[in-house]
Parts: sequence; structure tokens; C-alpha cells
Amino acid sequence: MMDRPPQPLLRVQHLGKSYVQRHGVTNAKFAVPAFADVSLTVELGTTLAIVGESGAGKSSLARCLALLEKPDHGEIWFEGVNLLSLGRKALLPMRRQIQMIFQVPASALNPRLTAAEIIAEPLLIQGRVTGAQRRIRSLEAMEQVGLSREWEGKTAMEFSGGQRQRLAIARALVLEPKLLILDEALSNLDIANQEMILDLLGRLQAEHALTYIHISHDLRLVSRFADEVAVIHEGKIVEHGETVNLFADPKHAYTQELLAAMPSLESICEERFA
Repeated sequence: MMDRPPQPLLRVQHLGKSYVQRHGVTNAKFAVPAFADVSLTVELGTTLAIVGESGAGKSSLARCLALLEKPDHGEIWFEGVNLLSLGRKALLPMRRQIQMIFQVPASALNPRLTAAEIIAEPLLIQGRVTGAQRRIRSLEAMEQVGLSREWEGKTAMEFSGGQRQRLAIARALVLEPKLLILDEALSNLDIANQEMILDLLGRLQAEHALTYIHISHDLRLVSRFADEVAVIHEGKIVEHGETVNLFADPKHAYTQELLAAMPSLESICEERFA
């Protein structure tokens, strides 16, 4: 009997999400679609970038993939398990496998906790390991992302923007996830910090076989870090392929518009794909 080909880490089928709003005059409810009929796959250890203009549905899709919001319909298969078919108890251990890092880390980090407590918080929520072990794991995670153990007593507001993003990454890593979803996680950083965080993410991916989904509007960065790109427009994936092919020969008109608006496209492609 022939062996089955390995399944992707993540497989999304016909996912859709709408938000209910009220009319300002009549107060009548109506649905506003965020994204519709999204299907994609992500292989273990690879990086997928989801790109599109503001309001295209990128962040709503990311929140559904991270199980922070429930989609209206569709399936999210993770390691062969349909996550949307699981009950709350069965879903809890699966949640630690998918972690999300936000654009503004300060909004996701409790300002009253120390750095060590912030990183350990997911372990506490999951009911994993003892208090002493949580501190040890926190300090190890700080070192993994390039933060000194001596800073364990600082609060999030005592760190710089780049350091807070490292703190957010450490908080995600402490649960030993397989998939990190980064929602514009580099966009608020200056170029120097973007480069350093990209180097960090590349090292962590190589060391831990991590899989990334980057939500981004910056095609300059996408050209450097993504193995594949999915282009979302008005809530639908209009093009999806390997980065080198999509940048060299975009098929959809919207993808062509995005690339045409990117400065120095030729030099970026030459640097990335030489």
C-alpha cells in the first residue's frame, strides 16, 4: 500500500466571516462581510504572507485562524483536526499550538505585570507547570528572543517598541506553538528594528520548525521573508502562489496594482531572488 503524502499543518476551507451592524437612521441590523470563501493551505515550517489594502479582511481572517473569533462558516483543519468541530474543553490544548502576535504589543501586554509574569501568563491560563517552573520557562523565553534575564522585573512600558515586540514573541513561544500568526507585527517598528525582528523570527523558525502566517501590507518585507503569498481583495483571496512566481509574474489585476505601487520593485526582486 502506498504511503499517503504528508498533510499540511493548516488547511482552511471555504471560511467566511461577517459582522452585524445597525443602520444609523433606522437602527435596523445588517451584515457586513469581512471575508468570504477563503481556502488556503500552509505547510509545516514555511511562511505564508497574506497581503492586501486596509479593510480587505486580513486582520479578521487572522483572528479567526487564531481562534480569537468564530467564523460564520467553513473549516479550519490543523494537523488533520477540524478545530471548529471541537468543544471548548477539547479545543483548549489545541489553542496553545496557534499563537498570535499583534501590531501594537503594548495593547496585548498587561501593564501591571512584570516581564516574567507577562510571559508566564499563558502557562498559568493553560494550567501547565508549577509557579517555579513558569518562572524558569519565562526566563528561558526571554533569552530566546534576545532579552536579558536581568529585565524580568520590568513592566512592559519600561521596554522600547522593539523590545516589547520581543516580549510579545516570548509570550507566544512559551507555550511551544507550531504556528505563529503575526498581524502587522513589524509595521510599527523602524527599519532597524524590523531587520532585527526578521532575523530573530528566521532564527526561531530554523531552530523550532515554526510556521508563520504574516499579515502585512508591506510588500518590501514580504518579498524577503515569505515562501508563499496570498493576496486578499474585498474579502476574497484573488491570487495565491510562491513568492518568487507571484512577484515575477502576477496574474490578477489587483496583484499587479499592488506590485506596481511598490517602490523599487526590480531592485527588491533582484536582492530577494538572485
